[in-house]
Amino acid sequence: MLKDIILGFHIFLSINNIIAIIIGMIIGIIVGALPGLGPSIALAIMIPMTFTMQPATAILLLCAVYVGGSYGGSISSILINTPGTAGAAATALDGYPLAKQGKAQKALLMALYASTTGHFIGTLSLLLLFPYLSMLALKFAPPEITLLVFLALTIIASLSGKSIIKGLIAATLGMLFSSIGLDPIIGVRRFTFGILGLDSGLELVPSVIGIFALSEIFIQAENILVGHAQPALPQSNNLNDQKLPIREFFEHRINIIRSSLVGIFIGILPGIGGSTAAFFAYAQAKKASKNPKTFGEGNIEGICAAEAANNAVVSSALVPLFSLGIPGSLAAALLLGALLIHGLIPGPQLFKEQGPQMYAIIIGLFACTISLYLIGLGAIKIGYLVTRIKASILFPIVLILCVVGAFATKNSMFDLKVMFFFGILGYLLRKYEFPLSPLVIAFILCNKFEVALRQTLIISEGSVNIFFKRPLCLTFIIIGVFFLIGIIMRISKQRSGPNLLAKIKKIKIY
Repeated sequence: MLKDIILGFHIFLSINNIIAIIIGMIIGIIVGALPGLGPSIALAIMIPMTFTMQPATAILLLCAVYVGGSYGGSISSILINTPGTAGAAATALDGYPLAKQGKAQKALLMALYASTTGHFIGTLSLLLLFPYLSMLALKFAPPEITLLVFLALTIIASLSGKSIIKGLIAATLGMLFSSIGLDPIIGVRRFTFGILGLDSGLELVPSVIGIFALSEIFIQAENILVGHAQPALPQSNNLNDQKLPIREFFEHRINIIRSSLVGIFIGILPGIGGSTAAFFAYAQAKKASKNPKTFGEGNIEGICAAEAANNAVVSSALVPLFSLGIPGSLAAALLLGALLIHGLIPGPQLFKEQGPQMYAIIIGLFACTISLYLIGLGAIKIGYLVTRIKASILFPIVLILCVVGAFATKNSMFDLKVMFFFGILGYLLRKYEFPLSPLVIAFILCNKFEVALRQTLIISEGSVNIFFKRPLCLTFIIIGVFFLIGIIMRISKQRSGPNLLAKIKKIKIY
């Protein structure tokens, strides 16, 4: 192994590899920041350009695009409330409110620092724990994935805002929207009402763009019509709102490490994805925070958690890809194709047969951390110019980006209709103070939960006893029960605590 690592360093230390990482990072950040595009589209475009490259150079170029794209989504999430990628949806929950408070640069810096740290920790886990993480990934069959996703769904209760009822209503809407389309197991149409465009279900990117960005455009347009127009992103006169000292960043070290570990754990499980990890880490950060009520209103801890988890997924998602040849997402599937094209056959023997090449790639992923930080600083300075654009100019531009992003997902006009539907829905929900996060979480996770649950019931021939016969399943059940009990106790304490104290004070002792 040591010999392979030394040879890997020798392969990596090439000017071509350095240039490939820099170019890939720039392309990834730009594409990731554009709504609706994301790293998958960039990878699909870049793969044919790597045919004449050396294997390590080609894969490093694509990995840099993947890393940059995963981070780039945070820029548009914070500045214009438009998640560039699905994983950045959790970042928008606190990123845009912070930008509206005049703290856009601080939010952008935290997103960059957390992304860089999360990616570094994820890559470190890939290097040090690769054999063990591969074995853990093999232990996750449909029963374990079912309960893991169910555990993630319980975070809806902790993100319901001031009203648990409104949160549950929003979550129910998300569940209903996720069930639209062809049945994932037997192919029967559900809730399509004869509309062919709904057969494939509601696309995530147009839906998220609509519910976050378009609803904000409608609200800003309403403010202009009623004469309450405000600056799109106000400027703060407090210099502390425009910088993030290293000391302040280190205050969030536990949050970053915890969120990165969540991202690593979720990343090694095929098919779960960065959006799940981001929301999972976001909920854990809220639960551990001293100021949980400020989440969703501009708490920098939320950005920290979401970005650390989202970017830790990138490197850890390569574990099942390299060791088992199982891609967990569209981006990973494209990377699988690139590996095969360049003669790197994923599987248990990959590191034995192509050790130097693979360690050169892992070393390159560490170099991506430095590249992400330096190029990300430049992207922040350019992106911060958005805060100086007037609302009357900014939001028409955002609307154009929304339309292009929604259309680019599948080159479908139907996706534009989906985007406008969710824009109107998001506008109404925000007007009546319904939280958006439960809807988005349920919409993202419920389809994965349904598929895993039905696969489990097929395996067990309809028996639920399978969940109680597997150690990991029992672990998730116990964690889920304790988590739900904690949520119920917190809700009852919030509702009955003051009233109960008032009643005790009124008791007369004779």
